[in-house]
Amino acid sequence: MTKPRSTIDNKNNDLSDSSVPENSDALSLAETLEQTVFESFDEGLYIGMMSGTSLDGMDAVLCQFSNDSSAEEDSQAPMRLLATHSQDFPPRLREVLLALCQPNGVKKLIASDAEPNSESHSELEWFGWASREYGEFASEVVNTLLTQADIDAESVLAIGCHGQTVRHRPQMGFSLQLVDANIIAERTGISVVSDFRRRDMAVGGQGAPLVPAFHQALFATPDSTRVLLNLGGIANITVLPVNDKPVNEAVINNNAVIGYDTGPANLLLDAWAALHTGKDYDAGGAWAQSGQIIEPLLNQLLAHPFFAKPYPKSTGREDFNLAWLQAELQTFEQTTVDTRYAAADVQATLTELTAISASSQLTQFIKNDKHSAVYVCGGGALNDYLMSRLRTHLPQCSVETTASLGLEPTWVEAVAFAWLARQTLIGETGNLPAVTGASKNVVLGQVCFA
Repeated sequence: MTKPRSTIDNKNNDLSDSSVPENSDALSLAETLEQTVFESFDEGLYIGMMSGTSLDGMDAVLCQFSNDSSAEEDSQAPMRLLATHSQDFPPRLREVLLALCQPNGVKKLIASDAEPNSESHSELEWFGWASREYGEFASEVVNTLLTQADIDAESVLAIGCHGQTVRHRPQMGFSLQLVDANIIAERTGISVVSDFRRRDMAVGGQGAPLVPAFHQALFATPDSTRVLLNLGGIANITVLPVNDKPVNEAVINNNAVIGYDTGPANLLLDAWAALHTGKDYDAGGAWAQSGQIIEPLLNQLLAHPFFAKPYPKSTGREDFNLAWLQAELQTFEQTTVDTRYAAADVQATLTELTAISASSQLTQFIKNDKHSAVYVCGGGALNDYLMSRLRTHLPQCSVETTASLGLEPTWVEAVAFAWLARQTLIGETGNLPAVTGASKNVVLGQVCFA
């Protein structure tokens, strides 16, 4: 398999090659370049990487996409997942990333000799330090994935790396994803596509959520409405109405797909579990299940203005975080007569907050469709108690994980960014204006060639 850059290298970067007409104008030149370069990006191996708002680790996948648009049963699958790897963040990097996610959060950091001067409390310096460290860590993850899969870097066309969102302010027109793609390209020898959100924001979108276009390409069906519920740090939904096109044709229908964030998920669950149990997460939701839902507190939390906003909408750690939760608990204790509760009760309440905020949004799209189904992905799909609460609130449809569709729930988002990288390199759009609020479809991402 030839790497895309080889197409250019073999011509010695000489645009006067015989394949370009001598008297061609700018348009024919662009068409020629598209034929000689973009076509080689179309099929092949891609790596997708994702570290979400929960910051529980970095997921990486190696996959291959197909252009076979045949609707026959024996047609090639639209995506083949060839290898996967997940790795925990180095503790110090995770600590700094969490600090950067909060305004002025770096003030609490104590720097070592190799780190920014803690006395200056400069978020810019910490951002620069973490961008490089994130790049080094991501490179390690990629190289481990390749080693385990016994695949050489020359066989991979590109890496789609989302980076770590440290500030998402769509109301102000920006979103910051921390990563140094140059480091990854240099350490792995593979071209990197990153910075996926800001082009959508440049045309009026929120830059999120971005995965609904991928959900449509991979999961839409002509037989029924499907709803994808991603339970990462933040919960978001994608509603896929009946699609009369072959799934692997990857047709993007702007007027049909609906997608937006519904509220917090693992972000609060993990933070509260870590604070009170010393564990990174509540395995299977067992701790939450041991508690009792505090209905008055639940109602107070549901009064957050985000839940009442119309879509398109997106959120993050800026709106929902441990400090916000602790402030809400303090208000609850001051305004409620009976405030006797255990930490496990709060965990149960937070689980119910996720289940209700998501299911209340899903209900409006599936209440009249007996053939609809909800497919859950993300780390929350492994939370048995949360899944049971979702099924309680959605009795009119089946609630399963995306494993039923052929892709394990923990790898969906990483595969999505491999797909988005491919969209970028073949010059195809990757956003859905009806989802993000953008004024038009655009090609997403910046490319750092190896």
